[in-house]
Amino acid sequence: MRKSVLFDPITIGSLELKNRVMMPSMLTNEVHKKDGVPTDFHMIHYGARALGGVGLILLEGTGISADGRIFETDLGLWNEEQMVGMKRLVDLLHGYGSKVGVQLSHAGRKSEVPGRVIAPSAIAYSDEYRQPEAMTVEDIQTVVEQFKASAALAEKAGFDVLEIHVAHGYLLNQFITPLVNKRTDSYGGSLENRYRIVREVIHAAKSVFTGAVWARISGAEYDEAGTTADEFVTIAQWMKEDGIELIDVSSGGVINRAPDAIYPGYQVQLGSRIKNEVGIPISVVGILGSPELAEYILRSNQSDLIALGRPLLSNPNWLWHAARELGTIENYKVFNETYERGKRF
Repeated sequence: MRKSVLFDPITIGSLELKNRVMMPSMLTNEVHKKDGVPTDFHMIHYGARALGGVGLILLEGTGISADGRIFETDLGLWNEEQMVGMKRLVDLLHGYGSKVGVQLSHAGRKSEVPGRVIAPSAIAYSDEYRQPEAMTVEDIQTVVEQFKASAALAEKAGFDVLEIHVAHGYLLNQFITPLVNKRTDSYGGSLENRYRIVREVIHAAKSVFTGAVWARISGAEYDEAGTTADEFVTIAQWMKEDGIELIDVSSGGVINRAPDAIYPGYQVQLGSRIKNEVGIPISVVGILGSPELAEYILRSNQSDLIALGRPLLSNPNWLWHAARELGTIENYKVFNETYERGKRF
């Protein structure tokens, strides 16, 4: 019987996980009442992945305000009704053995909900998106307080992890990148100024949330005029100093441009550089559905967690099949004896 790192437990900061597999945030657009409250779909959808043995489930991008959502059918966490629904979901997933996180987000100029659209500067994402209003300093402080209020609700709901969304071209990412942030005040210009709102959000969240606080970043913007790789290392160092325990590394989304080539593991080097140079735990994502590739990434110390998006959408029991492929099925713990029969067929 082989030994698999993928199924080893790990402690990251204040968080203990039973294995190295994380389900990253992926929008489901299933809140058809548009009230931000989790539905039966979310209980079944995330519950299936918990039964499948996923160590950490990060809920889809969750709006900190009604007009901060990407779509009206997104989850939200800005009122007590939403918190109660979230607590029910968290309790369910805990009962099936998974740790649970929530990704707090503000869409900024990429919001497609009715209402006011805001961004660091009045630059639309594309011709298909509305022109945003350039935020005032008062607007910025309002957003920081909204993140704090949502973090306080996340604490009440019992989440293990709070992930701050600083990726994929949404509001906090818009502040970081010079492609969008053309401000001349203390929130624009230098990298430190462009990072300022992120630091304020981290500190605000940590003042009310006692669990692990993580951040998701886009480690490449695919434009020579965008944030550089060296600058992302600096940003990661600041995040570490500000109390972030893990950085979840993805890429793109700031502008409508894709990388020149997409292949299994194409984003791993973005995260591994941050891990090596900053000394902070990371998670990587991006066509990592091969169990052997996931195992190699972990064994070669390129990442601490493997985030599986589409593989877990396709197969809630991906870990079962990975255990068979890696020759470690006897070490794979199922939820109860009924599921033991599924190890051999």
